[in-house]
Amino acid sequence: MKIIMLGAPGAGKGTQAKRIAAKYGIPHISTGDIFRANIKGGTELGMKAKEYMDQGKLVPDEVIIGIINDRLQEPDCANGYILDGVPRTIAQAEAMEQAGISFDAVVAIEIPDEKIVARMGGRRVCEHCGASYHIVNIPPKTEGVCDVCGGKLVQRKDDDPETVRDRLEVYHRETEPLKGFYEARGILKTVEDQSPVDGTTQAILRALGVDA
Repeated sequence: MKIIMLGAPGAGKGTQAKRIAAKYGIPHISTGDIFRANIKGGTELGMKAKEYMDQGKLVPDEVIIGIINDRLQEPDCANGYILDGVPRTIAQAEAMEQAGISFDAVVAIEIPDEKIVARMGGRRVCEHCGASYHIVNIPPKTEGVCDVCGGKLVQRKDDDPETVRDRLEVYHRETEPLKGFYEARGILKTVEDQSPVDGTTQAILRALGVDA
């Protein structure tokens, strides 16, 4: 199954994408991860993206879609994948369609803005390996210490309330219209955020027609 995970920053897209990917036995493809991999690997598209990023400019859609398309050609995507972080705009969604990239379902996680502001305030990231935690929902075994590598857990600057509200404003303006775009194509699955995390996973699996 080929799935897009949609939702506001802090809605839990990455966490849920990993869980659903494990259930289906397909890769979870995070755009941030593949950008970093292309830049680190020195690919042609990765170097193009780096040029724009180093100048503080937005990476053009054609470069983004090119990097995504290359990743989707890898053998592990033969039976499907979950895409997290793209498309962010209707223009990107249209470009993906024109590139022949299709999907079976688009899962949109619904969650109130204020709940996101509170949730993101509890997020912590390992400064060494990048593993993500939450002091309430996904706490590390030892406070402030990464379970994976033992690195120090820190709060990212973009998780402070003012920055989060700015990011939510951009999401509502630029990304949320994608729900209507994919609803018109008959593949949108809307899921209300549940507590605990398992509740949302089970709701997504039900929406996809899979036994949780």
